[in-house]
Amino acid sequence: MGQVQDKVAIVTGGASGIGAACADLLAREGAKVVITDLDDDRGAAVADKIRRSGGQALYRHHDVTEEAGWPEVIAAAERFGTLGILVANAGIFVPGQVTDISLADWRRLTAVNIDGVFLAVKYALPAMRRGSAGSIIVMSSLAGLRGYPGLAAYCASKGAVRLLAKAAAMECAAAGDNIRVNSVHPGLIDTPIWPPGTDVNARAKAAVPMARAGEAQDIARGVLFLASDASSYMTGAELVLDGGMFGGTVPARP
Repeated sequence: MGQVQDKVAIVTGGASGIGAACADLLAREGAKVVITDLDDDRGAAVADKIRRSGGQALYRHHDVTEEAGWPEVIAAAERFGTLGILVANAGIFVPGQVTDISLADWRRLTAVNIDGVFLAVKYALPAMRRGSAGSIIVMSSLAGLRGYPGLAAYCASKGAVRLLAKAAAMECAAAGDNIRVNSVHPGLIDTPIWPPGTDVNARAKAAVPMARAGEAQDIARGVLFLASDASSYMTGAELVLDGGMFGGTVPARP
């Protein structure tokens, strides 16, 4: 039996990077997974790979910022059974100083990174309550815990969903509905979210105490923990997966 055997999961932004790794690992551990994204070719390929490996998965084209599409995503998940896991992973990265970033870019980023997560939680909760249990995992960032120059909008968005997760966790606890809500905070992870030409490993060697960039699988394993009963006493919490960056600094290496 897998760690999430027969549970039904939705993974937004599941076509590549951390989302694809989460979808794949949850499926390998027994979950039935609905993958949503705007990248139809890659999203369909992730679902097809899972099915060819013996798992259960389907892909849906979905813009997380469009509320009208959410009922269909929930309905697609409920074809597998009662929704038990949500990984609100879809997000974008827009760098820029506070004085330089345009209002249009600010709104584009916050629409995906905040509104999309809000809608995911809003529509997942009633579905999970029909099954009297669930785990919601919100993908934040180390940038949701500390500030970085040139990342004001991204930091603001990731800090917002961190506290959204905590507030939703308290609402669920007050309701006694057996639904847990936690946030995940990746550090420097080698995924396609970085701008072309970025040397992620060089950055990691300079900034990460463990001296390496993380991989999508490192985050997926943390998500699996939060989705499974192994974390049954954990809600309103932060899982930081950053190679030690939030913990402190180490002496410069030769």
